[in-house]
Amino acid sequence: MRDKLEKLIAAYEELEKKLSDPSVASDIKEFTRLNKEYAHQSELIAKAREYLGALDDIEAAKEMLRETSDADEKELLQADISENEDKLPALEEEIKFLLIPGDPMDEKNTIVEIRSAAGGDEAAIFAGDLFKMYQRFIESKGWKMEVLDSSPSDAGGFKSIEFKVSGDKVYSVMKYESGVHRVQRVPKTESQGRIQTSTATVAVLPEADEIDIHIEQSDLRIDTYCASGPGGQCVNTTYSAVRITHLPTNTVVQSQEQRSQIQNREVCMQMLRARLYEMELEKQQAVLGAERQSQIGHGNRSEKIRTYNQPQDRVTDHRIGFNSTYNGVLLGDQLATVIDALAAADRAEKLAQAV
Repeated sequence: MRDKLEKLIAAYEELEKKLSDPSVASDIKEFTRLNKEYAHQSELIAKAREYLGALDDIEAAKEMLRETSDADEKELLQADISENEDKLPALEEEIKFLLIPGDPMDEKNTIVEIRSAAGGDEAAIFAGDLFKMYQRFIESKGWKMEVLDSSPSDAGGFKSIEFKVSGDKVYSVMKYESGVHRVQRVPKTESQGRIQTSTATVAVLPEADEIDIHIEQSDLRIDTYCASGPGGQCVNTTYSAVRITHLPTNTVVQSQEQRSQIQNREVCMQMLRARLYEMELEKQQAVLGAERQSQIGHGNRSEKIRTYNQPQDRVTDHRIGFNSTYNGVLLGDQLATVIDALAAADRAEKLAQAV
């Protein structure tokens, strides 16, 4: 372990030198990449230095113990040795986990897309309930949320809604929400009390910037149109809404939530970069296939991941068999307990595969 940690620390110090090199600083793409790697390694290096420091202290105390004949000094040295030896097992476990290759996307902000699926009006209402659930969760984390585009349903809720979440390591948490969410309950429109099953899909995309995805302007078709729905006196009178089509992939994004055409265009470009980035990641994951370390943190949007059962006041996450309550998760503030359980299972699986 010592040799490996010393090599890691030496590599980290070499990385520090590169970041202070003017030729590297002038290359924005390379500097950004190295800076992210430096930040990502900082916790591991801190633990490695603490671990090696404890080993050095033990070795020094044992050497002094051999050289002294003073009883009081021996007692102090033995206590120092015991204290440092007690630290080592916990530090070893932390270092083992930190040595597992991390997901480079974990640091990113996200774009979340919720779409109603099977179930008609009730599916749209459920999509709206999921949106409110995420709103409460995002507020509790101190993150920022910005609605990018939405298509409200006449019955309530949304046919679709897309929003951006910004904050500390957002994707590392929100990524567990990708997939099909299913609700079983009596719809408000049901007069005879029959339980209906409806679904909505959630896609969590890591936000991509221009460094991650380069888009040629010649590959874009940009259309403007009048915004619809509430939004002030400019609605339906100015061409502020924007629709962008990426011609090579036929990917279409649109936004009418912002006040100006320029703002809506920038929102569209954010969404387009995220979708093209997701496509690229899906290609990479298809190549990796069975070699992917864990499926828990990368739910496919076609995979049923969670059921919200109102009559039984139960929420079940099917990936790990975790149960919570309908009122606590969908209508309350307990989503964090589900995500924490998923993250713990993900860590345990990765650690088991790494050992």
